[in-house]
Amino acid sequence: MDRQVMSGPPTTRLAWAAADPYTSALRSGRGPLFLRRADGWLLPLEVERWCARADPVDREVLDRCEGAVLDVGCGPGRLVAELAARGRTVLGIDVSDAAVEHTADRLGSARCERGRERGDGRALHRSVFEPLPGEGRWDTVLLMDGNIGIGGDPAALLERVAHLLRPGGLLIAETLPVDVDERAHVQVVDVVDGARGTGRPFAWARLGTPALLRYASGAGLRAVTQWETGGRCFAALRARSASSSAEPPKSTAVISSQRARKPSGDSPVAAR
Repeated sequence: MDRQVMSGPPTTRLAWAAADPYTSALRSGRGPLFLRRADGWLLPLEVERWCARADPVDREVLDRCEGAVLDVGCGPGRLVAELAARGRTVLGIDVSDAAVEHTADRLGSARCERGRERGDGRALHRSVFEPLPGEGRWDTVLLMDGNIGIGGDPAALLERVAHLLRPGGLLIAETLPVDVDERAHVQVVDVVDGARGTGRPFAWARLGTPALLRYASGAGLRAVTQWETGGRCFAALRARSASSSAEPPKSTAVISSQRARKPSGDSPVAAR
């Protein structure tokens, strides 16, 4: 396997965002969809689960979230919608326009369906490595559905997450159920034979929990707990704590500074 990491996050963003099979799959709500390695190895992507509502395993993870939540690589927004339904402040970010649009539509539809006041749920077209609202003030950051692989450099990603979290903030990451630490260049494809796809390959990583904990230690994140449910594995970690005399964060204000801005490709998208 190629372990060379591509030159930087912007390259990854452009490659993933240009992956038309991914956009088509999100819009249809179904696969097949794969990450294809240069040697032909295929990783199936669970499009149907991502486009459905949060399942019992997801909800168990969200039960552990604290305060304002940043969902990195939110995809079509099932977790953002569920957290908003619980009255939480939540921001989903993704480099895919289709994913951000799907998340905003899902938030809007849920509001109309239930007809009651909900949490502050937003979606933003942005890479985790670009400037984000509320840096250093997020209570919880989520890296679900393989998103620990974003950028192909777990150490850099976890350092970035540590910067986004408030002192003592919580990271919840989904890992593989095996002890693996792999990097590769991959491409999004939608067929096995012929591997039809667009866009240039980009860097991706696959981690089990032991590898995650090794990289997390270097980023100043300490393990809190690990668990497995429904065939999926998770780890919760905390950022370094500030002085006990520090003022508690005002979580509800994390994304308020963005509300007055007109939605655009790089602005939070309110539910429609």
